[in-house]
Amino acid sequence: MAYRLSRLAPGSYDVLLNGVIIASLVRSGDTDNATWTAELLVDLPPGERPAPFTEMEHTFGSLEEAREWLGHTEVSDAQIQSKI
Repeated sequence: MAYRLSRLAPGSYDVLLNGVIIASLVRSGDTDNATWTAELLVDLPPGERPAPFTEMEHTFGSLEEAREWLGHTEVSDAQIQSKI
């Protein structure tokens, strides 16, 4: 599975799986002792959750730990589209 993180703001990411936003990853607390939480956007039954999600939420001690859990996912900035 190909995960990607799209940075929305400092400490806030969309989690994309094959180009579709399926979860959020957000930082809580001060940057020195923050926790990071990945949360699925849709409450799927356990057997239908994409790996490695075994629960609706997973908590990590760092962004790097969350990225590793998602398979060493790459990070990109969100694409802002404007209407002309």
